[in-house]
Amino acid sequence: MIQKKKVDVDVIKDVLDAMLVARPDSTFVKSLAFQYEERGGLSKKQLEGLYQKALKVEGIPENKLATLEAVIRKKPTKYKSAPPPPKPFYQKDERVGQMIDAILAKYPQHKRVLFFLNKYNNNETLAPGEVTELEKFHRLLK
Repeated sequence: MIQKKKVDVDVIKDVLDAMLVARPDSTFVKSLAFQYEERGGLSKKQLEGLYQKALKVEGIPENKLATLEAVIRKKPTKYKSAPPPPKPFYQKDERVGQMIDAILAKYPQHKRVLFFLNKYNNNETLAPGEVTELEKFHRLLK
């Protein structure tokens, strides 16, 4: 059976209300209170900011601050990792390049293989049928 939180105990709302009473001119606290009402929660960074502001106010009970600190520690920390380095759009197949070189070493004027070499050098992908044809030429060479 799932247990729900008691609706009447909301430490974050209590701290926000106490902060609004203590600092009615603070736009930061007003913004947090509005977001808490609209979205139903605050991010870890926002809660940390609220906690730092609440530490400076004397009217907030210690147990509320301790509970707020526990809520902050319970939330997961999100890290932004560096984006992966960009990969080239096309990677040449070294096996195809070696087959082309081997064939052209023996038959430098082979027109079909020269066509494959041109495609290979222009970073164009060889169709599976073309690769099969190149493999056939390579087998005949041996």
